[in-house]
Amino acid sequence: MTAPPGTPPPLAGGCTGADALRPLLDTVLDALRTGARERGGPVPAGGPDTVTARVTAALGDVLPDHGTGDHEALRTLVHALAAGAADPADPLCTAHLHGPPLAVAVAADLAAAALNPSLDSWDQAPAASTIETLLAHTLAAEFYDTPTPDALVTTGGTEANQLALLLARERHGNNLTVLHGANAHHSVPRAAWLLGLPPSTPLPTPTGTLDPARLAEALASTTGPTLVTATAGTTDAGLIDPLHPIADLCHQYGADLHIDAAYGGLLALSPRHRPRLTGLERAQSLTIDLHKLGWQPVAAGLLAVPDSRLLAPLTHQADYLNAPDDTEAGLPDLLGRSLRTTRRPDALKIATTLRSLGRDGLAHLIDRTCELAHHLAHLLEAHPAFELHAAPTLTTVLFRPIQADDTHVAALRRTLLYDGHAVLGRATADGRLWLKATLLNPHTTARDLDTLITLLEGSAHR
Repeated sequence: MTAPPGTPPPLAGGCTGADALRPLLDTVLDALRTGARERGGPVPAGGPDTVTARVTAALGDVLPDHGTGDHEALRTLVHALAAGAADPADPLCTAHLHGPPLAVAVAADLAAAALNPSLDSWDQAPAASTIETLLAHTLAAEFYDTPTPDALVTTGGTEANQLALLLARERHGNNLTVLHGANAHHSVPRAAWLLGLPPSTPLPTPTGTLDPARLAEALASTTGPTLVTATAGTTDAGLIDPLHPIADLCHQYGADLHIDAAYGGLLALSPRHRPRLTGLERAQSLTIDLHKLGWQPVAAGLLAVPDSRLLAPLTHQADYLNAPDDTEAGLPDLLGRSLRTTRRPDALKIATTLRSLGRDGLAHLIDRTCELAHHLAHLLEAHPAFELHAAPTLTTVLFRPIQADDTHVAALRRTLLYDGHAVLGRATADGRLWLKATLLNPHTTARDLDTLITLLEGSAHR
């Protein structure tokens, strides 16, 4: 309904905000449901041109002269978004490290959006700032058994990696050498460029992980301060670098170590899988991403450090946010907790999820998705028409049709995508192109994986 002329539309906060939201949420939920039904699968059929035409027709005039009212606007746009979505909650949407968020986390995110606290000063976020502080210390302590571990909440792995390189640059200066495997996330060399550092040095990873012998050679020939970036969960195959040997070399040569554990870091919560991360605690900084194996809505990243003093270079002062006399009087100084000024209370949804599921609940989800990946790998390994690249380390499975060339593999992926049947990723390994299934949906069943195999069989022969 449209507000009477001259009456401001209702707000989401305050004592009346919940009453204003309730009927709107019914409209949103209905539109999500009808949009998903219209889509009918993991992704809309037809490809980019078809989707663009449908969305354009649904929206019509993006800025009309006269408004259509809250319910019509929500019904139209949310339906269009859902009908045209690549939905990670669909078991056959497995292309990327793009997980389906838990309902409890999304519900908590609604509260964050309604109250709209901004974590750049305490007077904008009294309770939210305390939630973030407690969450940061708790999660950092999962990785570092030190007196004062700490973590910054980031928008994801890319921002966390950028902050890690920034902190290393502030410790050592602009002549910092950054070494990383060719398997590293693209955000690492990009961060070096962004920060004005010398171009980073990628080291060959012929087995998919960083080779300690190659790293030793590079460290021996490098002069000046050095940061080594290792990976615990590569984007292409979910592989984990040999962390202890890498940490030993960093200690031997006096190099700092950052570990990008955006994908694999949450395995630390699983007693079954935590041993795979041995050595993680030896890094000066860690990237963790909870919108992967943490099932959070984006964004939900962390940069963890063993000592809060390592974050001191981020200290910043602006009178309107953290005046010195306010800080001396006891108002918490939040400005040094991020390079961003305005930022959402992303800690709320994470803290709510941790409280809801507990350590054992999250461990069960992690174990479940790892088991699904192994089950898919066994199906493909036993199938005469497909070749499995290797047993999965985390939840990523690489495979391809036998006797297919790279052109055929790429076309098969696009066929499934354009038909709206399945969303698979692609990765290059051993000089060949592979299809990639990244299983992050704990609701996926063995039957869903059988369906995926059947779709692949049918499309491979078209």
